[in-house]
Amino acid sequence: MSILEAVVLGIVQGLTEFLPISSSAHLRIVPALVGWNDPGAAFTAVIQLGTMAAVVLYFWKDLWRIAAAWIASLFDKQRRSDPDARMGWYLIVATLPIGFFGLVFDDQIESGARDLRLIATTLIVLGLVLLWAEKVGTRRKTIDDIDTRDGVTIGLAQSMALIPGVSRSGSTITAGLFLGYERADAARFSFLLSIPAVVASGLYQLKDIGGGEAAVVPTAVAAIVSFVVGYAAIAWLLKWLGSHSTVVFVVYRVALGLLLIALLAANVIDAR
Repeated sequence: MSILEAVVLGIVQGLTEFLPISSSAHLRIVPALVGWNDPGAAFTAVIQLGTMAAVVLYFWKDLWRIAAAWIASLFDKQRRSDPDARMGWYLIVATLPIGFFGLVFDDQIESGARDLRLIATTLIVLGLVLLWAEKVGTRRKTIDDIDTRDGVTIGLAQSMALIPGVSRSGSTITAGLFLGYERADAARFSFLLSIPAVVASGLYQLKDIGGGEAAVVPTAVAAIVSFVVGYAAIAWLLKWLGSHSTVVFVVYRVALGLLLIALLAANVIDAR
């Protein structure tokens, strides 16, 4: 991989990680469209550490408060009713499903799940599900209303993002909308929830970045670029969702999925 490819893929990762359009799908689609090699699931997972660093920096005050309250609740029963302490438990519980399914289906994620026919299908289907959530969601709840049931439900939705094309932020925001949360609050919980899962995945996949300096340097460059772009994407999306719907992302997902199907049918690109 050249440095130019690394920069481009880093920009793609930073732009698409937090938008409900699937970063893993775009990291598979963009190379296919321009004739580059598939960077692979390991590269995808590792450069997500860059965007997770952006989340940590953006929400560091919230994370510090949640972590302090959660640790205190381990030693003081009275602190267990603290909303921040409960949020810490919700984030832990909601992360368990993606950890379990990620380990069970590790081989499929590395190979079969990167088929462009599957990605095209999930882009369209999950886009339509997001549109449904927009139509039926009451948007009356805030992040302070999250309970164990909602945390587990959103966590199960996040596990679907192991399939490229689903979108981790897309699946969790969609679940939040179905559960009646405001768009920005659903996105906020989605971003916080992404940290343990994506960091664990990225560290786990570091062992698969082979090839010495020739592989490590481009991966590091892509991660750094994704950090810078991702930080800006977080701020933009939270502001956007405060006064806009997610329909624009639905349209984009469906259009991209249909374009992929057309290109695959015309043998312009290879599904594998």
